[in-house]
Amino acid sequence: MTNSSLTTTSNNSVFSGIQAFEDGQRIAKALASSTLIPTQFQGQQGFANCLVALEIANRMRISPFLAMQHLHVIHGRPSWSSSFIIAMVNGSGRFSPLRFEISGEGESLACYAMATDLASEQELKGPTITMLMAKKEGWSTKPNSKWATMPDLMIRYRAAAFWGRLYASDLLLGIQSQEEVVDVELVNVSTNLDELNAKIQPPTPVVQAAPEVVDELF
Repeated sequence: MTNSSLTTTSNNSVFSGIQAFEDGQRIAKALASSTLIPTQFQGQQGFANCLVALEIANRMRISPFLAMQHLHVIHGRPSWSSSFIIAMVNGSGRFSPLRFEISGEGESLACYAMATDLASEQELKGPTITMLMAKKEGWSTKPNSKWATMPDLMIRYRAAAFWGRLYASDLLLGIQSQEEVVDVELVNVSTNLDELNAKIQPPTPVVQAAPEVVDELF
């Protein structure tokens, strides 16, 4: 089995032991008091987020400050900026820089990302993203959607995110892009059994007619 930053815990992990956890808390407290990091990591409310960001940075072997600058918490879920995904792929040393193949325009605009695996020299092509897909998935029809105003940029970002999840998921720790998380429709899930039972309509009872009595003829 091949180990990766996604499946293993290093000795430097924030959660590898009591001492590491205590050291991580001191670092997180110092970071949370800074105003140079995004607001979701600041203050007492952002303290726990700082601890998680430290763990993510450790697994990716990058600076915690760099991780925080590009890690966005949306709907309670962490996500990377698409520009960071592109930078991680291009700077990994495993692939050639991502290239974007664009065709069509307007509603027929389409894009896919591709790069070369430097070890095998294999050309890696990502899924094709189209404006028709963006419309059917509801990405471009949301209020204030950037797909409506900056389709050329958004279609490249989505193509890069799809490529990254296919060929470099270990670099991204399986985390989606910021744009993907924003585009996901929220679904409210209730865990209140009384509330759920109240919404369930009882089945309509079936009334069987009395059997017809036929007088026997003698």
